[in-house]
Amino acid sequence: MTPWAVMWTTAFALYAGCKWLTLWQVRPLVGSAGARRVCGYLLAWPGMDAAAFLNPGSAPAAVSRTEWISAIVKTTLGVVLLWFMARAAVPVSALLAGWLGMVGAVFVLHFGVFHLLSAAWRSAGVNAMPLMRNPLRSSSLAEFWGRRWNTAFHELASRFTFRPLRPLVGPARAALLVFVASGLIHELVISVPARGGYGLPTAYFVLQGLALAGERSSLGRGLGLGRGWRGWLFTMVATAGPAYWLFPPVFVRNVILPMLAAIGAT
Repeated sequence: MTPWAVMWTTAFALYAGCKWLTLWQVRPLVGSAGARRVCGYLLAWPGMDAAAFLNPGSAPAAVSRTEWISAIVKTTLGVVLLWFMARAAVPVSALLAGWLGMVGAVFVLHFGVFHLLSAAWRSAGVNAMPLMRNPLRSSSLAEFWGRRWNTAFHELASRFTFRPLRPLVGPARAALLVFVASGLIHELVISVPARGGYGLPTAYFVLQGLALAGERSSLGRGLGLGRGWRGWLFTMVATAGPAYWLFPPVFVRNVILPMLAAIGAT
């Protein structure tokens, strides 16, 4: 397979395994939820909170007209970045084109289509909260990774890594090990398909874990890193600054650019 096909196949295999694992944990709810809702959870919802989705008594948050518009706007922005801005950037810089394509894909899927699915499910009476919850409003790394960025992954990490490890090594070490595990998973879908950049995604997430520990330290609290504008600035610098470790140039060149060409984006 091409490197980008390897990436998507690996990502889908991990996703499908996690989906089944979360469903297995709440199997007593399967009977009351019904076959349609179970199939909807497995095939038409990317979230990982099976208990909330399958529980008929779990009341969803209302969907406003503004939320529908916001989801549509984010999807449209992603389409523009992915299929128009990326192509326009190719003569300037292939790496820039790749980054625009990646950001566009994230907007189309995570911020756009997944938000539209959330709104559709909640309109149908199913508790399916958005996966991305305004991450740019985070005033701390704890808020960014714990409550606003990709809550589906946070649900998995908290349930299957942090909670089992906390009694054994304590909360601080358990949180750092969660970031290490996240880095290793990203190696599978980034470094392995790219055949290069090994260790950089793990280094990115280890840095996030260390930065989070610093934010929670007495010095960090004294500097106001977990609140207000200082906390927001620290969060943005810590997450976006070393992003090239997470998506190194070898990944952009070997995986993203061929994928963009294959889908007609460049």
